[in-house]
Amino acid sequence: MSKTPFVTKEKIDEIVLHYPTPFHIYDEKGMIENVKNLYKAFSWNKGYKEFFAVKANANPFIVKKLMEYGCGCDCSSLTELMLSRAVGATGDDIMFSSNDTPEEEFDFCCKLGGIINLDDITHIAAVERSCGRLPERMSCRFNPGGVFTLSNGIMDNPGDAKYGMTEEQIFESFRIMKEKGVKEFGLHSFLCSNTVSSEYYPILSKILFELAVKLKNELDVKITFINLSGGVGVPYRPEEEKSDIFAIGEGVRKVYEEILVPEGMGDVAIYTELGRYMLAPYGGLVTKVINEKHTHKEYIGVDACAVNLMRPAMYGAYHHVTVLGKENEPETETYDVVGSLCENNDKFAIDRKLPKIEIGDYLFIHDTGAHGFAMGYNYNGKLKSAEILLKEDGSFELIRRAETPKDYFATFDCFAVYNEMIKL
Repeated sequence: MSKTPFVTKEKIDEIVLHYPTPFHIYDEKGMIENVKNLYKAFSWNKGYKEFFAVKANANPFIVKKLMEYGCGCDCSSLTELMLSRAVGATGDDIMFSSNDTPEEEFDFCCKLGGIINLDDITHIAAVERSCGRLPERMSCRFNPGGVFTLSNGIMDNPGDAKYGMTEEQIFESFRIMKEKGVKEFGLHSFLCSNTVSSEYYPILSKILFELAVKLKNELDVKITFINLSGGVGVPYRPEEEKSDIFAIGEGVRKVYEEILVPEGMGDVAIYTELGRYMLAPYGGLVTKVINEKHTHKEYIGVDACAVNLMRPAMYGAYHHVTVLGKENEPETETYDVVGSLCENNDKFAIDRKLPKIEIGDYLFIHDTGAHGFAMGYNYNGKLKSAEILLKEDGSFELIRRAETPKDYFATFDCFAVYNEMIKL
C-alpha cells in the first residue's frame, strides 16, 4: 500500500516561488469532506457536536473554517480560550478541559460562558472562588484506572494517567455541585490514544453511559451531554486501515439505544473532541533536501527539523515520506532523513526505503495537520515555519507567515541587541 500526497510537485514548485520551504500545507477540500462525514456519522443524535481540540492545530484560519461546519472548540489553556473567542466561539461552543489549572483561567472561561470540564474534585472550590459561583452547567472527567484494552491488542494505561477523577470522586463532585446550584451535568473521558479500531468509542460509550445512569438514578441529576473526547486515530503507516467513522457512529448509536434510551435518557447529547482525526491527514510538512552525507549510514539533510515536527524526535512516531515527483520510482535506497538540530534524535525517518534522492528534491512528510506545527518550539534558535492553505479551487493562501529573527528576539528586554546585530 502507499500514501499519496494531496499536493503535486508542480503545485509545490509554484508555491515556493512565493514562500520558501519548510512550510506546513493544509488540504481544505479534504478537511471539509472529513468534517461533513463526521456529522453524518453521528446525525442520529440530535445534540451531537464536535469540539475541535485546539491544541492539535491552533491556526485561527483552520479553527474558524471548522466552526463554519458546526464545530466548537476544545480548549485547555488561557490562550486557547482567547484564540477561540477571537474566531467567534463563545458560550456552548467552548469546552474547557484543562488540568492543574490556574484559577484565572476558570474565571476567563466563565466570562465567555464556556463549559468547564473539571479534571479534579478540588477544582470545584477553585471555580467557585474564581467565578463567584458555579455555572449552572458543568462537567467532570472520569478516569476508571487500571489498564484499558481492545480485542485487537491496543492497550493504554488510564491508571498511570494524571487526568480525571475516580468513580467515587465523580459521585461526590456531582453531589456537591448539585447542592451549589448546578442544574445540568456532563461526563467526559479519554482512555485510549490514536486507535483506528471501530471498537473504542462503543466500549468507552458503554462505560460512560452506565456511569451516567447510576449518577442519574442515585443522585437525581440531569445529565445533558456525554463527551467521548478524542482517541479515534489515523493511519500514519501505509499498511494501516483508516478509521471507519460511520461504523464508529453506528456502534455508539447501538450502545446509546441499549443503555440510555430505556432509562429515559434519549435526549443526552453526544460530544467528541477529535483533533487528530479531524486534521492530521490533511496537513503535510514540505521540506527541501539541502545536504547528503555518506558515513556509517546514508543521511539526507533537509531544511526542516524537529522544531517543525516534533513527534518523531519526541517519541519515535512514524510519519510517511514521499519524494515529490518520484512517487512512481522504485524505493532502492535506504536513508536517515534528518534535520540540523544539535540533537541526534532530530530525524524524520530512520532506515527508510525511498527512491534515489538528490539535492533540491522536495519531500512531503505526511499527516502533520494535527500535533505538527502546534508542537513547534525555538530550540537552537530555530524559527517556526509558515502555514499555507491549499484551497478547494486549487489556489493557495498564506495563513501564518514564517517567524523571523526579529520575532525570536522580540521578548527580550535587551531587544536593542538585535538592532545592533543586524548592522553587522
